[in-house]
Amino acid sequence: MRVAVIGCTHAGTAAISNILNMYPEAEIDVFEKNDNVSFLSCGIALYVGGVVKNPEGLFYASVEEFEKNGVRMHMEHVVTDCDVTGKTLRAMDLKTNETTDYTFDKLIVTTGSWPVTPPIPGSDLENVQLCKNFHHANEIIDRSKEAKNIVVVGAGYIGIELVEAFEQAGKNVTLIDSEDRILNRYLDEEFTSPIETTLAEKGVNLALRQTVKSFDGKDGKVTTVNTTADSYEADLVIMCIGFRPNTALLRGQVDMLANGAIIVDEFMRTNIPDVFAAGDCCAVNYNPTEQPSYIPLATNAVRMGTLAAYNLVQPQLAHPGTQGTSGLKIHQHNISATGLTGTAAEAAGLSVSTAIIEDTYRPEFMPENAVIKLKVVYENDSHRIVGAQVISDADFTQAINTLSVSIQNRMTIEQMAMTDFFFQPHYNKPWNYLNQVCIEAMKQENAKKAIQKTAQAAS
Repeated sequence: MRVAVIGCTHAGTAAISNILNMYPEAEIDVFEKNDNVSFLSCGIALYVGGVVKNPEGLFYASVEEFEKNGVRMHMEHVVTDCDVTGKTLRAMDLKTNETTDYTFDKLIVTTGSWPVTPPIPGSDLENVQLCKNFHHANEIIDRSKEAKNIVVVGAGYIGIELVEAFEQAGKNVTLIDSEDRILNRYLDEEFTSPIETTLAEKGVNLALRQTVKSFDGKDGKVTTVNTTADSYEADLVIMCIGFRPNTALLRGQVDMLANGAIIVDEFMRTNIPDVFAAGDCCAVNYNPTEQPSYIPLATNAVRMGTLAAYNLVQPQLAHPGTQGTSGLKIHQHNISATGLTGTAAEAAGLSVSTAIIEDTYRPEFMPENAVIKLKVVYENDSHRIVGAQVISDADFTQAINTLSVSIQNRMTIEQMAMTDFFFQPHYNKPWNYLNQVCIEAMKQENAKKAIQKTAQAAS
């Protein structure tokens, strides 16, 4: 069995590792345009900020190890053409520009994503940087050494983490985003507001509700970022406004969403026999909405890559769907979220309510304590939990993993309210905070019923 894998970051690495274990007789050809594999891009800000001293720790697999196991690693090769029905592909060696044709029995497409790059005038100026791979990370570190004024465009997870890293390095930092809140895709206002306050207190200039119109430069280097509201000095600009699936190679050959994300079934199969796809190039079933969505996360990628290998010969292990669960630490704030925010749920057409608690996590008699703010989003009719968020100066981020499981298993607020969790004063109260927030939701629902009864009686 000849297996071709296009792309080797998270999904590709996971697929290859599992194929080696499950099908040792397989002949594997891997095509990767970079000179490395398995780079953890989520660690870029830690690397830029100097928390990670040795970048080797940001890789969890190596070309050499794969080659020792018989994998043919075509590094710094780009696939220029692929015929998914004819089972052939053509790859170009970027070092020599020579092209070679290959055949395959099974194809796994793990081409990942690429930063969104709007056609902004001046974006070709030196020091206007992207933030995606190891090369980008090294460029950012090198160029930031002499930079005094740094502008980050995009207030998602990567943007916020870079802002923190640059601010701690003593730079003058401006954060630009067209939305009125940071992290608006992941968190509701009660959770973004404390982070914004902290960033402002640290001297970060939050330029929200602004869109970049152009970049000005001098001697080929960026000097100014112009927005719809103002202009900002910049020695270095980092563009991180989102990602798009890197799927142009297969456009018109496999089914895709409107944004180009490849549609796969629960076994990672495309609509073409023997062609699989996994990772950031794909759509994945989003359990809160029960619809395919584009959610580029490393966790989704490794899971999908693993499943592509498991189902390579015959379907045997189905994808359970995702909640898009994520976490973040910014200064003293420990934040995590899963599923839909209240705002996103309404935008998706779901009729939802929310419940929130803000309370100490230990009994009041404990000498040391911390406050936890926890929110759940649930459907009005079914009471099914579809989202949750947490923030605290202490680390309660793992609570969101539990709520992620509840969403995956279609649990209701009533079921979570009565779920068995241990009690020990060092760690929680007799009613765990996960129980508490869902009990609060139940109280709200009982209050709604009481109001309805009163209204019916009055009529």
